[in-house]
Amino acid sequence: MSEPQRESVTRARRVFLNNIDSYSSRTITKVLSEEPENASQLSRTETFQVVGTGSDQSGDARLQDPDRDHLLSCLLKCQVVIYDISQEAEQVEAATWAVTALHARMDQFSEPKIFVLLSTVMTWVSSSSPAALPFTEEILRRRRGHPSFIQLMDLEMRVVRLGKSNPALFSTYVVASGLQYGMGEHIFYSYFKNSWLGMEAEMFGDGKNVVPTIHISDLARIVLSVIRLQPNVSYLLAVDSSSCTLENIVKAISSALGSGKVRKKPAEDLFLLEDMSMSAIRSMQINLQLEAIHIKNLPISWRCESGLVENMQLVLEEFLQNRGLLPLRLCVLGPPAVGTTTVSKWICEDYRLHHVTLKDVIAQPEEVLKNSDPAEELLIHLQNPEESTDVSDEQMEILRAKLKSISCRNQGFVLAGFPHTYEHAKKLFGEEADGSSSLSRMILPEFVLCLDASDSILTDRVMELPQHLVQQLGYQPEDFLRCLAAYRENNSVDKTVLTYYEERNVTALHLEVTSGEEQANRLVKEKILNMLGPPRLLSPPKVEDGRNEAEEKLRREAKEKAEETRSRAALWQEWTLRRGQMKRQEEQELEDLTGPMKSYLQEHVMPVLTRGLIHCCRRQPPDPVDFLSEFLFQNSPFNTS
Repeated sequence: MSEPQRESVTRARRVFLNNIDSYSSRTITKVLSEEPENASQLSRTETFQVVGTGSDQSGDARLQDPDRDHLLSCLLKCQVVIYDISQEAEQVEAATWAVTALHARMDQFSEPKIFVLLSTVMTWVSSSSPAALPFTEEILRRRRGHPSFIQLMDLEMRVVRLGKSNPALFSTYVVASGLQYGMGEHIFYSYFKNSWLGMEAEMFGDGKNVVPTIHISDLARIVLSVIRLQPNVSYLLAVDSSSCTLENIVKAISSALGSGKVRKKPAEDLFLLEDMSMSAIRSMQINLQLEAIHIKNLPISWRCESGLVENMQLVLEEFLQNRGLLPLRLCVLGPPAVGTTTVSKWICEDYRLHHVTLKDVIAQPEEVLKNSDPAEELLIHLQNPEESTDVSDEQMEILRAKLKSISCRNQGFVLAGFPHTYEHAKKLFGEEADGSSSLSRMILPEFVLCLDASDSILTDRVMELPQHLVQQLGYQPEDFLRCLAAYRENNSVDKTVLTYYEERNVTALHLEVTSGEEQANRLVKEKILNMLGPPRLLSPPKVEDGRNEAEEKLRREAKEKAEETRSRAALWQEWTLRRGQMKRQEEQELEDLTGPMKSYLQEHVMPVLTRGLIHCCRRQPPDPVDFLSEFLFQNSPFNTS
């Protein structure tokens, strides 16, 4: 093949993408920029050059707030135009203008163009289907959308209609996306964040609503397939094959990142969340079962076809990777009284890590192992866990289970004062019982901090401690000297615990601790921070939530409505309580008023009336009523005649 022919085959197609810095647009840009799967076949090679609007001015591909004339000129130079309105409602007006302007200038096209509108399934929210069957693209004309998404529905139909006038020159497509997840999260970010922070997951409402979802990478691949294949249909649903409820999703996130517990709250409290936009709040209330028919005919390499719940581990890894939350695993070693506990605790505080010691884990094995032996039996094997070389297999398994716990695997840990020897490290971080080593590598520290000081400095430190701390730490003279001698002996052999870490290329930092000099201690802290790097804390979302003045007004109104509903509920509860109290008070007052009358009737009337009825039954007079009245008159206790 000649060089000119090669260039014509591999010429990049120019693609415009609005808001290129947004959550979904970033992933679409990445997928479009990837090398073709079969790049060796030059006849099928197709590359894309992505340009678009965005806030980042560092790249030539971004247009910083262009006017419409400049933007239209850019659109006319592109073979593909993609407008994403799935995340930000204010993009509807811009997308409407873009597709209308392009359609009006079809006579200026030098080559065919494709317009893809990336919309949302929220335009289907109020639809009804007979026999509770899943919705498909076949009932597009009969669908019903949420009132807040009417403009999106009108734009979708406009895009479909404009593409029918001359599809050979200007073809248009609408891709209605399910709730997007993956690659650091957007809509579900709040649930991932709270679970990662160890907070109890909150679910607003009963959680029985079915939530249509799609992985953002799968959505990008669907858009890519539409551009390349140009299917005969103009409207495509982009959802995975799952039918998970919100409760399923929240529980799966909580189980993967936290305790797995979910606390249900009133649905209206959802509007009180500050880190969730109004469109995301409405998305959480969706209850819609969809089936995407047309994308089944597209050759898509799915990443999460079975949905979020089934691929939670993969999505979790993406979340940690994209948010910079890879766990930090550190081991701090040193002789007794050198300050391993103090250093470990401030590292845990600054980096939000879990502080793990052999003594603490062994003392509370029930929190680590659900089916372990009783704590008393386990403690028999451990006389002094700080420096004892006789650590039982049961104790080692408890510590191993702690390091493999979800919290330690997600946030990371600081293992303080252990292992003591090479053999301890080999048992703790060695292969699993089944021979696998992948999980063992997940708990192997990536950094080792070895503190040291002279025996005289350590002894002086212990002597300066208050007596109650000496007893609490177990630093009585005999015990302290024995532990110090054991540490020196363990680190004087050929293979020490540091040798184990060196063999596995674990970064180590050796620091000499001085006798309390403030400047020296500051330098020690700086060296530790330089080794560990910045804290791997949860960063805020990298994308704007698309709020504007109108959305803030809706949020304030929703908050006011939620507060009003809550206030009315409180007033109703208070009124019900007061009504019950008033009713009981009235009954008591009535009882007090009728008490004397009841006593009088029981004492004076009922005995005479009973005798009168008995006499009436015995004599059976022709007029019982007259007989009874005469009897009561004659036998009245107040009749003195």
